[in-house]
Amino acid sequence: MMRIVHLARLCVLALFVLIPAAAAALTETERTELARVSAYLSSISTMNGEFVQFGPYGGKTEGKFFLAKPGRIRFQYDPPNKIAVIADGDSVLIEDKKMQTEDIWPLKRTPLKFLLDDRINFSQSDQVRSVLVDPDLVQVVLVDESRFGGGKLTLLFDRKSAELRQWTITDRQGLDTSVAIYNVETGNRFRKDMFKINYSMIKQRRIERGRNN
Repeated sequence: MMRIVHLARLCVLALFVLIPAAAAALTETERTELARVSAYLSSISTMNGEFVQFGPYGGKTEGKFFLAKPGRIRFQYDPPNKIAVIADGDSVLIEDKKMQTEDIWPLKRTPLKFLLDDRINFSQSDQVRSVLVDPDLVQVVLVDESRFGGGKLTLLFDRKSAELRQWTITDRQGLDTSVAIYNVETGNRFRKDMFKINYSMIKQRRIERGRNN
């Protein structure tokens, strides 16, 4: 359980460290594909499906995800895990109901924001380090050069449909955590509390834990 929580935190924390890198010299084909995947992501208002997460030490977890622009996403891990990752438009929460822990960060400090913006344009981003185009896939690599020592976010898109298939986070130690998504649907409506973060409850829990420690 603790390893799963660590991997969930890694997925968010590694995202914090992406900062502008030198713009890559791209070919016309690469720029065209960047524009296509950007247009596809920008066209989506809601998306949901299932995911499989592979950790750096061989661990595998599964669950469901729900996305609603702008700024909202939820990763719900399958039982027996009681972990949820929620972005409500302002913050990102990692909640472990079994361990009764909550970690919160500003959404704007994570590249989750890249996927949750209304308009996405990778072809004009100075964070794109490289693009690989093959007959089946388009790979986009964003690189960090921050004080944390470096990190990398790799996005994989289906070349034919331009749909996002997978992302991989490489931390400063070179360890990879990958998330593959499947059974994806778009255009669905979600209940209003799907992306709600109860800040007052979290605050109260922390106060109570502080009293007990």
